[in-house]
Amino acid sequence: MNKVLVIEDDPEIVDLLEIHLKDLSCDLMKSYSGEDGLAMIKSNPLDLVILDIMLPGIDGMEVCRRIRGEQNKVPVLMLTAKSEEIDKVLGLEIGADDYLTKPFSVREFIARVKAIFRRAEMFHDSLTSPDGNVIEKGDLRIDVEMRKVSIEGAKIELSPKEFELLVLLASNPGRSYNRSRLLSLVWGYDFEGYEHTVNSHINRLRAKIEPDMANPTYILTTWGVGYKFNEELS
Repeated sequence: MNKVLVIEDDPEIVDLLEIHLKDLSCDLMKSYSGEDGLAMIKSNPLDLVILDIMLPGIDGMEVCRRIRGEQNKVPVLMLTAKSEEIDKVLGLEIGADDYLTKPFSVREFIARVKAIFRRAEMFHDSLTSPDGNVIEKGDLRIDVEMRKVSIEGAKIELSPKEFELLVLLASNPGRSYNRSRLLSLVWGYDFEGYEHTVNSHINRLRAKIEPDMANPTYILTTWGVGYKFNEELS
């Protein structure tokens, strides 16, 4: 049973989400403010946080920043009445997994929640190395199960999306992915126009793992296509 926390200050929306999440056999927790939601996140293992942006006190964007700042990998589905692209981009940049604009249909909400659970399950089950749970390339070591990354034994802190990008690429060395494909596989987005989100995550990932940003060792640019993991590393 998936454990879900809804952080939303509108009781009617909370009641509506509760009905449909229970139909998905979810164990539901509810919070009506950012402060209380953060406290519940810290004290409970969760499979999904459904987070409204327009909250009293600490807003949803700040809640998401704090979740990711504490290296919490829980998927976050943002709900908001705002529809401007800048809000969507900012939500993705700070670590949200999906973004749903109010008013939304129940069918679309259920589809988004199922997709998040499906991606989490697929990532856990399939993005592992042949020897089980560890990928070692050059000085880079990725423990997929424990979600730990190190370079020459030194721990590297990655955001959830940076980690998923790295595992996807490192699990398929030499295979080139364009930005749209990476957006679909890692974020679940098929929308054109958000490819810059991939670029910014790749740049941050390189800044953390590459010894020389100007001449990358691990994540290479395939000119005219996108990115790939260096297949010559052993």
